[in-house]
Amino acid sequence: MISAEEPEICVGIVSDRKINFELYGDFKVFGYKETFSGIFTVEIVNNIIVCKSASQKLEVANKIAFEPTEPVSESFLIHDVVIGKNFHWERKEKQRFNYSLRIIKDEENVTAINCIPLETYLVSVISSEMNAKSSVELLKAHAVIARSWILAQASNSEIKEKKPASCKESDDEFIRWYDKADHKLFDVCADDHCQRFQGVTKVTTQAAFDAVSSTRGIVLLSENKICDTRYSKCCGGITEAYENVWEPVKRSYLKSVIDYKYEPENYTLDFTDEKKARKWIMGNPHSFCNTGDRKILSQILVDYDQETTDFYRWKVEHNQAELAELIREKTGKDFGQIVDLIPVERGKSSRVTKLKIIGTKKTLTIGKELEIRRTLSESHLYSSSIVIEKVDGEEDIPCKFILYGAGWGHGVGLCQIGAAVMAERSHLFDEILLHYFSGASIRKTYS
Repeated sequence: MISAEEPEICVGIVSDRKINFELYGDFKVFGYKETFSGIFTVEIVNNIIVCKSASQKLEVANKIAFEPTEPVSESFLIHDVVIGKNFHWERKEKQRFNYSLRIIKDEENVTAINCIPLETYLVSVISSEMNAKSSVELLKAHAVIARSWILAQASNSEIKEKKPASCKESDDEFIRWYDKADHKLFDVCADDHCQRFQGVTKVTTQAAFDAVSSTRGIVLLSENKICDTRYSKCCGGITEAYENVWEPVKRSYLKSVIDYKYEPENYTLDFTDEKKARKWIMGNPHSFCNTGDRKILSQILVDYDQETTDFYRWKVEHNQAELAELIREKTGKDFGQIVDLIPVERGKSSRVTKLKIIGTKKTLTIGKELEIRRTLSESHLYSSSIVIEKVDGEEDIPCKFILYGAGWGHGVGLCQIGAAVMAERSHLFDEILLHYFSGASIRKTYS
């Protein structure tokens, strides 16, 4: 069912034993005559929520809802919000939000939730996922896919009911894919697991507001259903098909797309042939996302993302001891020394979807792409589009493994850096969307 009016979205911001926050303005709480403002801490004490400041105190069983008297001008600040959880840029920030703050008991933790109109939420999303000073056509395109994704989770039953992770395990194979989990206490979380949402902290330009308002209610549709729009930082030259990353179900609008105006010369894109995959990954093919233009990259690689510079083609090295310990830690299995890493299957973008790990004590094939990325890195390997070289050691045990890679992220759907380049080359937002989501249609669902 397509929404007829703008919905409210409840976003999980942080969950912890104790949360520190500040209310700027006059906030109402149901059942209390007084209004609340100032610096507060909240935690679970004797199985109830205790929220207090220097002069005020609330004790409730399960939930507190702070409602501002002026939702747009009043705000609240939350301390120690974790961003980039489990990624190499993980850190904590102070973040400011508008509209209502809900504090909910979650066993021994308290969870802070921001409930906010969808279109206002989107202004922050596009400013958090990229630079708010980006090209307006890029911001418009991202507003549409961010809106489509969140509405698809709510309206398409096959998406909403889908399990967050699926696993197929046998003695010689472990295949797992991870997806957007249905959160129990709120609609979406505020981090990369769902969509980056960092409140009004990141909203710095009128362009972000304009991009959302000018595309208000607009979504991508396929077969009269809102598209489950996906996106990643850099596809590496070719986007990946949905079924090779998540559940083995084809989605017509999430098929593999060459990220350029024509097929790359001197490359054969049949990556079932390892020689052709190696040539692609070790090469430097033309594509929209193959750019070193700092102006364009600064639109996508905001703040901590700019710590990553070698996203299109990159190299990672592990010595034998590092790799063996890393794989043991990530899989919980002792492979002994690592003898070989062999790509078993690749997707349409050359991303490895099955990887055989051969050790002196154990051999196991793992997949899909995110499981591979998690296993071969302390945080996440940039992508699973890799070729592997071994450096010979003693007794046929390699002393070093060199991974050459392409792209950053799962590669499905819109390529953010490629879209930024298209916008800089005067492509309109609808052209960008239909390039990455081929066969989809664009429609306004509410005004």
